[in-house]
Amino acid sequence: MRKKILAVTAMAAVAVLGLSACSGTSEDATAEGDGQLQIDVPDIPMLEELGENEGEVNIIAWSGFVEPAWSDEFTKLTGCTVNRRVAGTSDEMVQLMRTGDYDLVSASGDASLRLIAGGDVQPLNLELIPNFGDDIVEGMKGQIYDTINGKSYGIPIGRGANILQYDSEVVTEEPTSWDIAWEADSPYAGKITAYDAPIYIADAAVYLMAHEPDLGITNPYALDEKQLDAAIDLLKQQNEIVSEYWSDPAAQITSFAGGTTVAGTSWEVLRKLTGDEKFKSVLPEEGSTGWSDAWMLAAEAKNPNCAYAWMDYASSPEVNGAIAMNFGMAPANAAFCDTSDEAKAHCEYYNATNEEYFKKVWFWTTPIEQCIDGRTDVTCTNFQQWTDAWLTVKG
Repeated sequence: MRKKILAVTAMAAVAVLGLSACSGTSEDATAEGDGQLQIDVPDIPMLEELGENEGEVNIIAWSGFVEPAWSDEFTKLTGCTVNRRVAGTSDEMVQLMRTGDYDLVSASGDASLRLIAGGDVQPLNLELIPNFGDDIVEGMKGQIYDTINGKSYGIPIGRGANILQYDSEVVTEEPTSWDIAWEADSPYAGKITAYDAPIYIADAAVYLMAHEPDLGITNPYALDEKQLDAAIDLLKQQNEIVSEYWSDPAAQITSFAGGTTVAGTSWEVLRKLTGDEKFKSVLPEEGSTGWSDAWMLAAEAKNPNCAYAWMDYASSPEVNGAIAMNFGMAPANAAFCDTSDEAKAHCEYYNATNEEYFKKVWFWTTPIEQCIDGRTDVTCTNFQQWTDAWLTVKG
């Protein structure tokens, strides 16, 4: 396993910039079935057919997504040399894509809409990517964070949920709700861990959706000002029982192992890395937030043919599965799960083909002024507003 701590740190990073007005107005935005979003975005043509490979492809990726063994094999197969740039945050990825020096990026949902609305990536011709077929799990197709106006801008790589981890020697009954991590009277007050980033506001919104339905929240990334205020109030309440906020996975693992923390937000890969069977996890009844990554192609990619070749190659069961195992997530290509006993065990651990599980997960999506829940009578808050609000939580 590669430097997983570094990679999951990269995975955790979120952006601090909101979308610009080129996304359209609130009257332009509607949410449709299957997670599709209808908003005004730059009209960038899709590649209609492939030509000769250019000889190289320049990729921005999270650590662990583009490894030498895969790159070397890809070069032998296609003649395309892979030039990799590892990025540490979604912000960095967006900024690098806007330089025009890169063809592909492994974007997370907190960056995808910015890249699409900014005209930085182009829609993808799925017919040119044979490995994007029936074996790609349905729950990663046509999602709101990378499918706009019926056009696909992302080729899925993998996904994961933000789960409730707990020390079963202290929390002796399996939790069914997030209430032990949110309510002021939690029996574990003072030993709760929480994620340290503005996107964590969505976790509060998920809890409010279940416990304060009168707020009318139907999507945790589509919050008007009143709903955002309610989420911030809940976060401030939680602040009173939090022992530690984490953004560095290594610190989170140490906190659990040392007993400073006994319950709170985590990832399945972190539970595994903690290395003790007493640490368990659950996806509570309210559901949770989560993350999903996808390959996205630069609007003016200099090497589009090699880029398409990479997206197809990296979507094969073997390579997509290797990325997922390297990173610690559910693969996008379900066929990987049948390639070996090790692959099967990995897929079972990360719920790779369990769509009922992931139906309860709200994947990170950049908040924008256009309400992605379909409302047109209000303006929703953007990520800059979330960032400003988050600063008030911890005092």
